[in-house]
Amino acid sequence: MASTLADEPTAAATAPAPPAPAALPRRTRLFALPEVRWAALALLAFLIAFPLDLMGAPAWAWGPLYAVCYAAGGWEPGWAGLTALRERTLDVDLLMVVAAIGAAAIGQYLDGGLLIVIFAVSGALEALATRRTEDSVRGLLDLAPSTAVRLTADGEETVAATALAVGDTVLVRPGERLPADGTVHDGASEVDQASITGEPLPAEKRTGDTVFAGTLNGTGALRVRVDKDASESVIARIVTMVEEASGTKAPTQLFIEKIEQRYSVGVVVATLALFAVPLAFGADLTATLLRAMTFMIVASPCAVVLATMPPLLSAIANAGRHGVLVKSAVAMERLGSVTRVAMDKTGTLTEGTPRVAAVQALPGFGEDEALAAAAAAELPSEHPLARAVVTAARERGLRLTDAADFSSVPGRGVRAEVGGRTVRVGSPTALLDSSDGADDARKAVAAYEDEGRTAVVVLIDDAPAAVLALADRLRAGAPGAVARLRALAGAEPALLTGDNARTAARTADESGMTDVRAGLLPEDKVAAVHAWQREGERVLVVGDGVNDAPALAAADSGVAMGRAGSDLALETADAVVVRDEIGAVPTVVALSRRARKLVTQNLVIASVCIGGLVVWDLAGHLPLPLGVLGHEGSTVLVGLNGLRLLRAAAWRRAAV
Repeated sequence: MASTLADEPTAAATAPAPPAPAALPRRTRLFALPEVRWAALALLAFLIAFPLDLMGAPAWAWGPLYAVCYAAGGWEPGWAGLTALRERTLDVDLLMVVAAIGAAAIGQYLDGGLLIVIFAVSGALEALATRRTEDSVRGLLDLAPSTAVRLTADGEETVAATALAVGDTVLVRPGERLPADGTVHDGASEVDQASITGEPLPAEKRTGDTVFAGTLNGTGALRVRVDKDASESVIARIVTMVEEASGTKAPTQLFIEKIEQRYSVGVVVATLALFAVPLAFGADLTATLLRAMTFMIVASPCAVVLATMPPLLSAIANAGRHGVLVKSAVAMERLGSVTRVAMDKTGTLTEGTPRVAAVQALPGFGEDEALAAAAAAELPSEHPLARAVVTAARERGLRLTDAADFSSVPGRGVRAEVGGRTVRVGSPTALLDSSDGADDARKAVAAYEDEGRTAVVVLIDDAPAAVLALADRLRAGAPGAVARLRALAGAEPALLTGDNARTAARTADESGMTDVRAGLLPEDKVAAVHAWQREGERVLVVGDGVNDAPALAAADSGVAMGRAGSDLALETADAVVVRDEIGAVPTVVALSRRARKLVTQNLVIASVCIGGLVVWDLAGHLPLPLGVLGHEGSTVLVGLNGLRLLRAAAWRRAAV
């Protein structure tokens, strides 16, 4: 049955005001994290020391600044590396600190400072992203109220929501959030459960219907029998799934960690051997130390680090200028590897707010006449469908007459006196049952509902005047975005939604999608993502709501629509489309693929240069200035190559 137009009933006017919702925890501020503060200090000291060093200023001017850079940015990874050594693990961060100290020992302070700054900034960004995700997950639990009104044989009592047991009955007044998952025992209302199912409209709830903790009750009072403990509620399971998915490591990440470990061990062993073996055969100490330090510098992965970061950071900066915030270099790299795309409906492919899509006037009435009367009757209401009707009338420039004797009944609709006539707007089932001569109206209702639209009937003096079709409008550019994602991924994009099958089918048809899965809860979306991953697919999920957050976290890559997206979805996703332009999603995927190609180019350049310098140092005699020149030259080369993606033309090419 279609959702109905309803507002606060007269009886609700005397109900006690609902308590204010629990305050969400404050988001972690940028400089609240010690990692960020230390990285900022290291970067500032380096940026001041660098030009002084290049201009030939005396050592007392830039030396202390380099010392501050080394200490601020290097103590934490150094300590972490020493801790890892106790567990018989050699961390690549420790290798970078040792390489930086080695460079400083032979006068190459710039090399060491650059290594320190790169790793300090990277660690700070990772710590900030992790902390903000944790903040958002904790905030999700505050959607459920901390207290509940439990009904007992003696009346009512206020208890902690966590104290509710299966079988208890709770009273949920208008405007309050539900404290537990359960079944409606008595009452009727409309419940906004977008945070769980993603449905754009409040769902009508009557005796026997299922309700979820954290969803918002509408205009009627409900008595709900508790079916699940607080720890087993849908919203608690969402939190658990996000935490579990966020804590796992992708296979690529695990592979890189193994490579880092082996590389670190190899460089350390080679450096020690290059220092100890010649000494054992009577070589000069100073010359041997200089050669070993030269090897440490040319073998350090400075160019390898820059081979990866500049293309990805340039792509991030370019995407940011065009309204897409990608949270990390790892996220940008993964976006380009997706082979399967799953998209939410409400708020992602569609705008997320209902609009009047069509007006079918019935015999004896005109479209504008019926719409103006309906809008006047709905003007006092705050229901989403009522606002859509009023907006449609105002867009047509219709004059709205003041309404009198307004009333509303949950599940039926509104009634008001408009211009001396009685106007009723609401559910076809409720209004047409008692109306004579309604065959034309019933046919129009059936046609609209078959199209997946919400049908609303307008009666004027008990005569059917019009049938309004309301629907969530498709975003501009959605069909084109779907087609481009299909081409990029090489597979049909899937529509995963908690909405009903008919509405989902209509949205899929309008956007050009054929794989449609409707009526899904958050865990169903996660199950679909995991099924694709077991088949070897790399999955991109695009969504905007709390109900999408587990799938965004479980996917290889997640993109959230930012303007109306939930806090949890925005924090969980790898990228956020700030301007809500759906066409930006395939563009950023294409830009990521271009960045991945440049990373490959840079890795080849860096590997050849480092390999050549290492062989030269081992097989012959590599002068330290030439080693530094070759090392820094390769670093600059790969850095400049990566910066090509900063140009505006790179985004334009990705958008084609």
